[in-house]
Amino acid sequence: MSNLSEKQIESMNAFRSFVGSDSFTRADYSDFKSRAKELDVILPRFLIRNNVCEKINRGEYRFPTVNGTSTETVDTSNMVSPEKTEEVSLATNVIEFPKNVTESYVPAKVSNYVKFGHYNDVKTIKKSGQFYPVFITGLSGNGKTMMIEQVHADLKKELFRVNITIETDEDDLIGHYALIDGKTVWQDGPVVMAMERGATLLLDEVDLASNKIMCLQPVLEGNPLLIKKEGRIVRPKAGFSVMATANTKGKGSEDGRFIGTNILNEAFLERFPITVEQEYPSVSVERKIINKLMFSLGCLDEEFSGKLVDWADLIRKTFYDGGCDEIIATRRLVHIVHAFSIFKDRMKAIAMCVARFDDQTKETFMDLYSKLDEKVSMPSDETEEGEDSESTEKEEEEEDFKPW
Repeated sequence: MSNLSEKQIESMNAFRSFVGSDSFTRADYSDFKSRAKELDVILPRFLIRNNVCEKINRGEYRFPTVNGTSTETVDTSNMVSPEKTEEVSLATNVIEFPKNVTESYVPAKVSNYVKFGHYNDVKTIKKSGQFYPVFITGLSGNGKTMMIEQVHADLKKELFRVNITIETDEDDLIGHYALIDGKTVWQDGPVVMAMERGATLLLDEVDLASNKIMCLQPVLEGNPLLIKKEGRIVRPKAGFSVMATANTKGKGSEDGRFIGTNILNEAFLERFPITVEQEYPSVSVERKIINKLMFSLGCLDEEFSGKLVDWADLIRKTFYDGGCDEIIATRRLVHIVHAFSIFKDRMKAIAMCVARFDDQTKETFMDLYSKLDEKVSMPSDETEEGEDSESTEKEEEEEDFKPW
């Protein structure tokens, strides 16, 4: 319990909203310094220097109570304003869906994750605390979504990931009424939950959306959101932002590679200040990714990983030059490594993971790898040789039994 001045309380409340948690670390304090200047509040160094806070772990502290009152955010979801008392009493079958205020939506850290591409840019944007929507585009399997998840895991910030489809509508995003135990219950959607918790809303594969996604226009402007079905206004908490991923730039897929993607409304796209173009990792970075994965799976083979990465790089260059219609993504290499950890066979792992392509492409990709790795051979060649030798042996046996 602490007695603080008005300026100190104002600074602490701003800091707590910035962190979005009941505890903070020294890293959070460092991140808040620039934000404090923008908010015109003093730095909350008094929380650490004057032993105001309870120390939880090394470098981690819990926000204190002030003047005998807890600084925790008061949950007003069950409070009814006087002017709405009559309305609520008339609709006793409508209750608010209970919110889980204790559950954390911070993504889990991937221990062998390798940072590359625009990781630092996305992290800098999130650390700024500003509302700054980001549109991230790039070919399939190059780590767009995982990059966002790992940024938030690193910063210990909450993330609400919503996978968009053409069927996604306002009820899915904002909220809807549901019948539970004979009562009509309002359930907040991920957009409202992210806004109220100061989290990031991730619109994954947003270019699959229909024009129903336009319900997010005020959200993408950082403005309060009116829930029409409830007559409730939701104001975004400090720290709230929006990020979107897509295989296209919202203009559709001309080559048909990403069937189902749509041309997004220009006004919707214009709400994103910047567009980040994510490329596949460089050869050296991708080799590091594969080696770390192999090590974690107990099948480290640096020679194999190097040849896999070189093989994928050759195919990508051919793809960019228009020489082939398919590409080997980083995700596809990850699949091959997992298969290798199971079957312990290089060529079998590759064959099973490129079987998703048409026969000609599959054979071409496997033939290319066999030319890079002298320790393997084409499975089809081995089969044909085996069949030839078996037929030869059978013919010789038959000739031995012929009387003439």
